[in-house]
Amino acid sequence: MADVKKKVDSAEVASFCGQVGLLLDASLPLYDGMETIAESSKDSKYADLYDSVYKGLNETGSLYTALKKDERWPEYMVELTGIGEQTGQMDRVMSGLSDYYERESRIKSAIVNAVTYPLVLGIMIVVIVSLMVWKVLPVFQRVMNSMGRDITGTGKVLMNAGAVIGWVVLILVAVLVILVLIAVIMLRGNSRDSVMSVLRKFFPAVRKLDIKLNASRVASVLSIMMSSGFPTLEAFRILPSVLSNKEVKQKVKGIEEKLSAGEGFADAVSESGLFGGLDDRMIRIGSTTGREEQVMRKISEMYEEQVEEGIASIVAIIEPTLIALLSIVIGAILLSVMLPMIGILANSF
Repeated sequence: MADVKKKVDSAEVASFCGQVGLLLDASLPLYDGMETIAESSKDSKYADLYDSVYKGLNETGSLYTALKKDERWPEYMVELTGIGEQTGQMDRVMSGLSDYYERESRIKSAIVNAVTYPLVLGIMIVVIVSLMVWKVLPVFQRVMNSMGRDITGTGKVLMNAGAVIGWVVLILVAVLVILVLIAVIMLRGNSRDSVMSVLRKFFPAVRKLDIKLNASRVASVLSIMMSSGFPTLEAFRILPSVLSNKEVKQKVKGIEEKLSAGEGFADAVSESGLFGGLDDRMIRIGSTTGREEQVMRKISEMYEEQVEEGIASIVAIIEPTLIALLSIVIGAILLSVMLPMIGILANSF
């Protein structure tokens, strides 16, 4: 099986695009700049990647061609680099790409943080309940048996109930933790679309956030391409390469078809339902005043904030729920032990 190389992470792409943008803004030769970047990256995990870009740029004189040779670079970033070379707007394209991948990196970090803490809590619940069921309950049972008195029927029921509750919660949380770990591994691999499809189907909140995230990407890409003077219709043809949501892809395809038929940009976007009513009005005003680029950038930023707030809201619900579940389970197990013991002690006097 061929070795599939892992894509460069968003933070690294943002840094690279930012450095290239600074070189171009300072009117420094790109070849000399890439040599410096390659030299300064010798100790990083991407040393061979930057060295390859430097050599490719030296051989062909084209950054696009140099990037195209290595599949680890994101397809969207490579294609926009080619557009920047064609239109002579490489500095603006690189600056826009740097901002775009910085946003992608922030959102990915927010998602990782959102998953990590509940996952740690879940593992803690498994460990604590396991100790309660396997160690604490047997100890209390031996203590009561050593007291030489039989446990009443109610006491036995309580102790059995505590053990059953512990085992049920232990199994459910353990299964949930395993499923989350599997989902995280698949999301980092080549099965991201399949996992997201399942999450969107069973969790409406995830579906809404995913649509909002992809809509933010659409607005960001359009802002970059409009600022570089690239035709809007061509921009919509490239957009699907950065989208993961099929619903949003279909809407983008519909906008492309309407633009091909000669419909205006604002009308086509509004009819697609991709953005909200207020956002559609902003786009219409931007089209009228010639400020479409600024409007799309603003919409992208607003949607990104909404995605981050949505992730924080989900975590805010999950965390106290897990803590409450842990408290209830531990309390139920302790009560199932303490009540029979209190009954035995009361009968002994």
